[in-house]
Amino acid sequence: QVQLVESGGGLVQAGGSLRLSCAASGLTFRSYAMGWFRQAPGKERAFVATISSGGAYTLSADSVKGRFTVSRDNAKNTVYLQMNSLKPEDKAVYYCAADPSGDRYSANGRVYNYWGQGTQVTVSS
Repeated sequence: QVQLVESGGGLVQAGGSLRLSCAASGLTFRSYAMGWFRQAPGKERAFVATISSGGAYTLSADSVKGRFTVSRDNAKNTVYLQMNSLKPEDKAVYYCAADPSGDRYSANGRVYNYWGQGTQVTVSS
């Protein structure tokens, strides 16, 4: 069974940092592009960042560009989201997702077949 398990969420002050991790199992991790999405209360799920299967290519939403960095360690079957300079508007549940088309680092959530349970990120002002 495919499982994606996020961790690292929590409460931080504005301007602070947090690193999210997503541990994958039940799939050939190195063959999957991995994405991060978030959903704030009352809002639609939004793209955050994605990374190609080999880690060579990344794409980030304009709202987080320059502040968030996505990376992966295929030997550990883990994808990361380093979040710096956090803002109150970054408060959301953050989800990890896997795309079987590993060369496609897409912002479109519909291409991702597997999703984690989410981890809450709260940013206080």
